[in-house]
Amino acid sequence: MNIRDIIIAHGQQHLLPVLDGLSGDERAAFIEQLKGIDWALTELWRHPHDLSGKGRIRPITGLSSEDIRRDGQIYTRVGEDAVRSGKVGAVLLAGGQGTRLGWDAPKGTFDLGISRPIYIFERLIANLSEVCARCNCFIPLFIMTSEVNDAATREFLSAHAYFGYPERYIRFFVQDMAPVVDLDGKLMLSERGLATSPNGNGGWYSSLARAGVLDDFPDIEWLNVFAVDNVLQRIADPVFVGATIVSGCNCGAKVVRKCDPYERVGVLCLEDGISSVIEYYEMTEEMANARGADGNLVYGYGVILNYLFKLSKLRETAANRIPVHVVRKKVPVLQPDGTFVKPETENAYKFETLILDMIRLMGTCLPFEVVREREFAPVKNKIGTDSVESARELLRLNGVEL
Repeated sequence: MNIRDIIIAHGQQHLLPVLDGLSGDERAAFIEQLKGIDWALTELWRHPHDLSGKGRIRPITGLSSEDIRRDGQIYTRVGEDAVRSGKVGAVLLAGGQGTRLGWDAPKGTFDLGISRPIYIFERLIANLSEVCARCNCFIPLFIMTSEVNDAATREFLSAHAYFGYPERYIRFFVQDMAPVVDLDGKLMLSERGLATSPNGNGGWYSSLARAGVLDDFPDIEWLNVFAVDNVLQRIADPVFVGATIVSGCNCGAKVVRKCDPYERVGVLCLEDGISSVIEYYEMTEEMANARGADGNLVYGYGVILNYLFKLSKLRETAANRIPVHVVRKKVPVLQPDGTFVKPETENAYKFETLILDMIRLMGTCLPFEVVREREFAPVKNKIGTDSVESARELLRLNGVEL
């Protein structure tokens, strides 16, 4: 079918006058956008997946911090061998802006320093570099950006000489975008053509695979995926890598013990016998407060978005669609008269996937408990909980001069 037939077949006739009003490069770009649409997504607003129901939830057994201290030498040896052999790659999810921090730029460029500049990107690369120094090698680093911040991220890291990390081991890739529809399912327009939004952090692997950059490092067997906002996390941590390999699981997840039953973090569990993550708001009062004989919360393994995935299993499950979350949002829209309007109420549906939904697709996942004060300093808010202030205090506690 030609592009006009495709538009009509999917009930998007309101786009025909837009198409007819364009010419040259603008028309070609608009047509390319339309050709790239996953039309199955645009129908989900009518019949969204039921993501509210869960199967039979049971606690999951993992490695406690005591277990890790006891057997750490074994795990370290296995993990260091994997790192030195080029079997481990690191994937930094850095597509977000620092809006909640009052920073209109990529979040990784935010400066946490007081007496000197200390950027979020700088701290993450320093953490990765520690492992490289220990293993006497460099770990491929794949940085996921977004259409909004790709250029700014590349320019910033280049200007800072990648904080000492060799450029030949760094690859950038842009997160895939998903279409945005109005509350009647009509594709919306922005100042740059179709309105789109990033497809959620669950789209990291499909975006990475489509970019083809994994081909540059054919020995990789494991990918350590981590978020930009936790400045203390250990990346490609040999103990974590080794423990996951020894366990025989298809993935591992770094977790912290929940600080209270109602902490707003997802929790690793078993769902119908398969490793999964249940969100804090999906737990019953009884589940949230249940404690074992040791006094610890039964559902106490809080995920911190630091996962190790077996690449062969990722490739095996690539054809399976991750559950898509249909979310109502406020989306600025280009009106037929050419005016650009920022709505005061929710006017659109966005389609997002979540990395935590990938855990179930992997089949088996090893919970790997880390010490909260050493590896969990999220920078999500300007002040208060999980903020710039709290991250600075934790950095100081870990010997980082601010």
